[in-house]
Amino acid sequence: MLAAMAALDSKALEKEPLIFFALLLTSIALFLAFLLIIAVSNLLVLRSLVRYNHSGRQPFISVLIPARNEEEVIGRCVQSLLSQDYPNFEVRVLDDDSSDGTWTVLQNLAIDDSRLKITRGKLLPAGWLGKLWACHQLSLQAEGEMLLFTDADTVHRPSTLRHAAAAMETEDADLITALPQQIMGSFLEKLIMPFSYWVIMCFLPLVVAFTTQNTLFSAATGQFMLFRRSAYEKTGGFEAIKEKVVDDVELCKRIRSHGLRWRLMDGHDSYSVRQYSSAMELIEGHTKNLFAEFNNNAPVLTFIWLWILLVFLAPIAGLFTGILIDGTAGIVFWLSVACILVSLAIWIIACMRFRFPLYLPLFYPLSVLIMAMLSFSSMILNFGKKATWKGRVLPGS
Repeated sequence: MLAAMAALDSKALEKEPLIFFALLLTSIALFLAFLLIIAVSNLLVLRSLVRYNHSGRQPFISVLIPARNEEEVIGRCVQSLLSQDYPNFEVRVLDDDSSDGTWTVLQNLAIDDSRLKITRGKLLPAGWLGKLWACHQLSLQAEGEMLLFTDADTVHRPSTLRHAAAAMETEDADLITALPQQIMGSFLEKLIMPFSYWVIMCFLPLVVAFTTQNTLFSAATGQFMLFRRSAYEKTGGFEAIKEKVVDDVELCKRIRSHGLRWRLMDGHDSYSVRQYSSAMELIEGHTKNLFAEFNNNAPVLTFIWLWILLVFLAPIAGLFTGILIDGTAGIVFWLSVACILVSLAIWIIACMRFRFPLYLPLFYPLSVLIMAMLSFSSMILNFGKKATWKGRVLPGS
C-alpha cells in the first residue's frame, strides 16, 4: 500500500510542471485575446490620409526638412514635395552641418523653384540633440499657418499636402502624424521594420487614445508630423524637448497634455520611406531609440520584454512539450496551438493593414527575438553613452 501511495505521489509530482505550464498558457491566451480585440478595433478606427479630400480652406503650409549628410536622398524628397498639387506651401530645408554634397544638391534645386528655401544650420548649442536643434531653427524661419516636419529620406505623392490639409480641417486636429509605406530591401529589414506597426495595432487602443488625455497612449512618427502653428508654439515645440531622443512621441505627449487634439493615420498611399540603407544603419537606428522609448527605465524595459518573450515564445515551447509528454490530446498542446494561432492572427492583421508581405507572420518568433536583443543592446549602449546617430554621440541615461 505504501508503495502504491508513493507511486501516486510520484505521478502527481510529474504532473505539477504540466499543471503550472497549463495555467501559464491560459494566462497568455487571455492576454493574446485582449490584444486581438485591440487589433480588430484599430482596424475600424485607423483611417487613411487619402480618404480626406475636401476642397475647402487651404491654409499656407511650411514643409520643414532637417538634412544631415543626405546627398543620396534629399533630391528625391524635395522634388516630390515641389511637385505637390496643393497651391499654398513652401519647402524649407536646413543643412545640419553636412560633410557630403547635401548643400550642393540643395543649391541646384533652389535655382529652379522659389518655393524652396535653403539655409545652413547654426552651431549646435550645448543641451540640444542635433536633429531637434535643426527642426527648431526651421520652425523659427517658417511662414506657414501649418508646419509639416518630414525627413529627408521620404518621398511624397503629389496629393500628400492636399490630403493632409483636408484631414487637419475635417478632424479639427492640432497634430496629424501619418505612418509611411516602408520600402524594405533585406530580409532583416522585413523582420524588424513591421514591428512598430504591429505594436501600434495591438498595444495602442486608438479608440481610447483619441478620447482621453492620458499621455500613456501616445504614438507618432517624426517622418510626418503636421502641426497647427498655434498648437506647436503653445506646447513649446522642439525647444521644450531638446534632449529627448524619441522626439516624435514626446511632442505627441505634449500636445495631449495641453488638451489639444491628435490623430494618428495611415499614410501608406501618401508617402514612402526607405529608412535604413544598410544593416549597420538599421541596428544603429534602433539602438538609438529603443531604450529611450521606455523613458530610459531599465527595470520597465526588462520586465516588458521578458513578458513579451514569454507570451510569444512559451507557446512554441509548450507545443513541443505537450507533444513529447502528453501527445496531441493534452491540454498543454491545445493551449499552445490556441496561443500560436491568435499570435499569427494579430500579425496577419497588422501585415494586411499596412501591406507587408503576408509570409512575415510565420517568422514572428524571430522578429520578437531580434527586437528583444536590440532593446537590451540599446539599454547597455545608452548606459555606457556609446549610442550614436549621424556621427554624433547621444546622451546616456
